[in-house]
Amino acid sequence: MKRALTIAGSDPTGGAGLQADIKTFHACGVYGLSAVAALTAQNTAMVAKSQAVPPEFLKKQLDTLLSDIRPDAVKTGMLYSVGSILVVADAIKGYELENVVIDPVTISSTGAELIEREGFELLKSRLFPLARVITPNIYEATALSGVRIDTPADMENAALALSELGPDVIIITGGHLEHETLDLVYNGHTMHRIAGRKVPGEYHGTGCAFSAALAAHLALGAPVVTAAEKAHEFVRRAIGHAITLGRRMKILNV
Repeated sequence: MKRALTIAGSDPTGGAGLQADIKTFHACGVYGLSAVAALTAQNTAMVAKSQAVPPEFLKKQLDTLLSDIRPDAVKTGMLYSVGSILVVADAIKGYELENVVIDPVTISSTGAELIEREGFELLKSRLFPLARVITPNIYEATALSGVRIDTPADMENAALALSELGPDVIIITGGHLEHETLDLVYNGHTMHRIAGRKVPGEYHGTGCAFSAALAAHLALGAPVVTAAEKAHEFVRRAIGHAITLGRRMKILNV
C-alpha cells in the first residue's frame, strides 16, 4: 500500500493539521504516517496558542519512523519554529525523500501567526529548493513573493517569482479570489488553471486538505497537474459535505 507522511501541527478540532491530513490520506486511498511538529490550542473561531515541539524530539520522531518505513510522498504543514524547519530540511535531504509537498503555513484564517518570524525566510531558503510542489494560498503567495494578488494575472506573476526560489512546481490556491476559485499550477514552463465555483461560507482546513490530497495522489503515481485536479475536486466535495460543529468555521467532512 502506498504511504504518505505529514509533518505538521496538531489541531484539536480535527479540521486542519495532521489530523485532517491523515483523514485525507485515508480518503484518497493511501496509508497515513505522521510526525508532530507543533501543538495548537484552537477551535473553529480562533487559534488561542501555538507551541513548537522541541526540535530534538521532532528529529527523533522522523529518524525512528524513516529508519523503518519509507513514505511515497511527504507533505509539511505548520512547522512553526526555526528548529523544526531545519530538522525537516535535514530529514528530506538525509533520507532522500521524494514527492515532497510544502504547504507554507504562516497564518491562520482567523489571523493568528503560525510561524516564528525568523522561520519565514528559512521556509524559502531551506525547504522550497527541496520541494516537488509548494502550495501557498493567495495570502501566503503574496507574502512569500512580494507580489500583491488581486487578479489571475497577479497569480501568474507571483508564481514566476516563487519559481526562482527552487521548487519544481508552484500551485497557488485561489479560493480567496472574490468570485471564483482558481488554482494555478506552474511547472517552470507552462501555466495550468483549475477553475471552480466559489461556495459561500467559511471553511476550516481547505489548504491542509488540498496539499494532503495532492501528496496522496503523487504517492499513487499521478502527474502533478492530474494530482492537482484531483485535489481540487476532493476539496470541492469536502466543502459540499462540510459540517457545523462550533461557533464559526465549518469543518470539511472528508
